[in-house]
Amino acid sequence: MKRAILIYNAISGDQSLPNKLDYIVYRFQTNDILLQPYRLNKNHTQLVELLKSGQFDFVIASGGDGTINYAGNIILKEKLAIPMGVIPSGTCNDFASILNIPNKLEDCLDIILKGKTKKVDAGLVNDKKYFFSSFAGGAFVDVSFSTHNELKKTFGPFAYYLKALSEVRSLKSFRMKFETDDEVFEEEILLFFILNGVQAGGFNNLIKDADYADGLMDVVIIKNCNPIDMASIFFKVVGKGIPDDNKNVIKLKTKRCFIESYDEIAVAIDGEEGHCLPANIEFVQRSIEVFAN
Repeated sequence: MKRAILIYNAISGDQSLPNKLDYIVYRFQTNDILLQPYRLNKNHTQLVELLKSGQFDFVIASGGDGTINYAGNIILKEKLAIPMGVIPSGTCNDFASILNIPNKLEDCLDIILKGKTKKVDAGLVNDKKYFFSSFAGGAFVDVSFSTHNELKKTFGPFAYYLKALSEVRSLKSFRMKFETDDEVFEEEILLFFILNGVQAGGFNNLIKDADYADGLMDVVIIKNCNPIDMASIFFKVVGKGIPDDNKNVIKLKTKRCFIESYDEIAVAIDGEEGHCLPANIEFVQRSIEVFAN
């Protein structure tokens, strides 16, 4: 009988996952897998030691992108050769969307139980922390961790859009330096984000040709512009993704990127608050194994 551990965040999204635990355990048990639920808490050492014990054949993480990031970082930092399953139960679930993992619990469990896996890239920041969907800085990036939980619970990803729109008229620009293997430049910007797939912040198809296993990151930089131009970019992103022909948008593809800010700037790693500028970012190709279609 195989053994798996379910790491879950009880307060993610609509907070309904704990009520579904019996069904989840039943699905695995009927497939000859003994599932041990583990409710996330502040005892980091306890979970690390549990995962390092070697008693589990695979890990399942249930929550938003922050929960997936937490579990994935333990797997990579501890060099654990076990795959990770994802049960999306957060507000946006960008990483799950990148992997085409459905939000419906029954379908999601089907993917894990079929046992098919893929190896995907991970971004590594300052040789310390991994990310799996996005690393961002500037305007709007604090929306995911500053939006009230009740608003997120009620409106889901739409809560982020509402808060972002409310801030368009009061945007502040930042002087930034960017360095890749091919170029070095400085720019007055409003926002930058580095992607490991097509989605970030609940926005679909941001980069249509993004590949989560090619070892390359997609860097998008929004230059300083007036509120009307910024609002125009925002609505194009909601509809069709990042525009290719906009004078206020810079798009790059690279394996490595160094970012430095001359101003204080908000940073988010997989939607969670980060404090890591200047940042040297490199992509580690196909570094983590996940259950996927």
